[in-house]
Amino acid sequence: MSTTQTLSAVPARIDDRYADLADRRLAAALSTEDAAEESGLDPLERTTCYTHRRWLHHCVSSPLHVIIVTGHRWCRRCSCAVNVAIDQLTGDVALTCPKCHQMPPGAANRQLVRCCRASIAAAHDDPPAVRTLPEAA
Repeated sequence: MSTTQTLSAVPARIDDRYADLADRRLAAALSTEDAAEESGLDPLERTTCYTHRRWLHHCVSSPLHVIIVTGHRWCRRCSCAVNVAIDQLTGDVALTCPKCHQMPPGAANRQLVRCCRASIAAAHDDPPAVRTLPEAA
């Protein structure tokens, strides 16, 4: 089950754990992904974080998101945690090792970038309508 499929389904109700969240879209996404995870969604494919109760791109820089065993936010070459830079305006996500200054290779870090980009997209409303600027008089 992919995250995209998970987020498109609106849960029957928002889980009590997220009832106090002001961002109802986030509360719905957290509830939906929690339910999907119980049905087999890979927890590393989430766009939300149940630990921080936030969109993944808002908390991915937390030390709790470094998983040495799988290589998520980890540079195996340098044996250190990787820095994360998120540009919410452009949707750009960059992982950089503080020692070798490169994006560490590996599926885990590519997955993290993909999930953060999906998180950015899911957190925003539908794209605004394109408007033309008024002509100068």
